[in-house]
Amino acid sequence: MNYKTEVSFTVNGEEQLLNVDNRTTLLDALREHLHLTGTKKGCDHGQCGACTVLVDGRRINACLTLAVMHEGDNITTIEGLGAPGDLHPMQAAFVKHDGFQCGYCTPGQICSSVAVLEEIKANIPSHATSDLTQQTKVSDAEIRERMSGNLCRCGAYSNILDAIVEVAEARP
Repeated sequence: MNYKTEVSFTVNGEEQLLNVDNRTTLLDALREHLHLTGTKKGCDHGQCGACTVLVDGRRINACLTLAVMHEGDNITTIEGLGAPGDLHPMQAAFVKHDGFQCGYCTPGQICSSVAVLEEIKANIPSHATSDLTQQTKVSDAEIRERMSGNLCRCGAYSNILDAIVEVAEARP
């Protein structure tokens, strides 16, 4: 019996074709098959956010989804956001504000931060949104609520918040 499936998706702008065990998570496909180790395996239960990636612009926990479920999707990992010498604005802000200490959670934090700003720009409300009839505003409460699924054991939360606010204020 064959328990493998061929799956095709775009990762960081490059078409990928994998033949994976049907039970392979997206996280393991990225790390073990494509050798994109920036995305981290933390709790493996979707509780820490270390594995956060962007799928078609939306953030997901890569440890909670199977690779075969993403046929045709556009996936962005931390490696696809920027490069040395050409950092994504969120990466640069994390560096500037020391939004990391050990750095383990940082890739997931950054991917999630990028999605948070897109959610706010698209006027997608959160539990912290105070007025559903107005454009959602960038606020500490909004950012904290939306980032609550990303944990940092080092406690760099205030620095992460500062980095997200800086990028939000710089955006048109």
